[in-house]
Amino acid sequence: MSLLLGCIGDDHTGSTDLANTLVKNGLRTVQVIGVPPADTPAPDAEAVVVALKSRTTPAHEAVADSRAAIRWLKQAGARQFFFKYCSTFDSTDQGNIGPVIEALLDELGTDFTIACPAFPTTGRTLYQGHLFVFGDLLSESSMRNHPLTPMTDANIVRVLSRQTKLPVGLVKASDVMQGPARIGEAFTALREEGRRIAIVDAVTDPQLYDIGAAAAELQLVTGASGIACGLPENFRRAGLVAEAAKPELPAIQGAEAIIAGSCSSATLAQLAQAEKTCPLFRIDPGEVMAAKDVASAALEWAAPHLGTARPIFAASADPGRVAIAQQHFGRMEVGEALEHTLAKIAQGLVAAGVRRLVVAGGETSGAVVQGLGITALRIGAEIDPGVPWCETLGEPGMALALKSGNFGAEDFFTKSFDMLPARGAA
Repeated sequence: MSLLLGCIGDDHTGSTDLANTLVKNGLRTVQVIGVPPADTPAPDAEAVVVALKSRTTPAHEAVADSRAAIRWLKQAGARQFFFKYCSTFDSTDQGNIGPVIEALLDELGTDFTIACPAFPTTGRTLYQGHLFVFGDLLSESSMRNHPLTPMTDANIVRVLSRQTKLPVGLVKASDVMQGPARIGEAFTALREEGRRIAIVDAVTDPQLYDIGAAAAELQLVTGASGIACGLPENFRRAGLVAEAAKPELPAIQGAEAIIAGSCSSATLAQLAQAEKTCPLFRIDPGEVMAAKDVASAALEWAAPHLGTARPIFAASADPGRVAIAQQHFGRMEVGEALEHTLAKIAQGLVAAGVRRLVVAGGETSGAVVQGLGITALRIGAEIDPGVPWCETLGEPGMALALKSGNFGAEDFFTKSFDMLPARGAA
């Protein structure tokens, strides 16, 4: 099986979301964690997603990691490349989306790409260059209070233009509504104007497929996972894609647990629902920053619950409470300390027999996956739009769901486990 699509994700949950989209649209997909060593052969898959932890790192680090990933994917023989970022365009004026796009264009020696964070299935739409979240402007959504990347401007053309020296243009909804041929003409017109990146409007899922068709000849496509919907069909039309097997649920047995680090409104609502039936341990940022051994305390608390209940470990809190801790100790310092604590809890849980684990939050998922030494995931069946169950490739085998903070229905934490075969004790 030859590698067709080489992808880079800027966090672990987003990478899983992208892999899920590709599997649903017929590409056999494997997600690898971090850039593999240069001599590592590509997995036997039609698409490979390299999951980085580069969304909120310093821009120069994100660029270096992304360059390394694209070089490995080129060496592995990928025919087209995709850079995935969040559907809420999580970033700051310093990056990292703009600088990474610049670097990838340079690595591929190409002069034009598109940027489309829209994903209507999950409530993200783009109209006249403005990003909406469930009908609200991005700048009026809960993302305006994000602790690391507060999004206070909904005009994505303007946001991206502040991050890059490359000229940014817009393919308007009026062009997108006319289908792939007209979208392609709009790409050509923008290129002739000297634009290097085109923001592309999209307000419905069928439009994502049309944009994908128009992007068939682009070496690099960028956006949220939604825009990847239309790419597999390009390979199918070219006779390059075999019939894909239906994604399956992991058959892993063992104890279950939930780790939540996201402060998004969606995750907070999911925790409130799950807490009605599951024991919950709340992690206090102040205690973590005071160097207390919160991880050991959490694991001691969890011991009697493992195998009989589904313990939850939550660093998630109201954004106002998080802001107070950040003011005292620093934004990045609090985030890194909490991630380290949650990763230690994950290590202890796996040592105690947990084999079914749900993790909420992109940064948290990255810390947990790295802490557990997971190197690759096989993508399974979808729980909610953008979130599949995965099976780790390696020992110990685990059923793992990595959930973006904003994704999932209110009953996500209970529904996800209910999908799996009846639980066996560790």
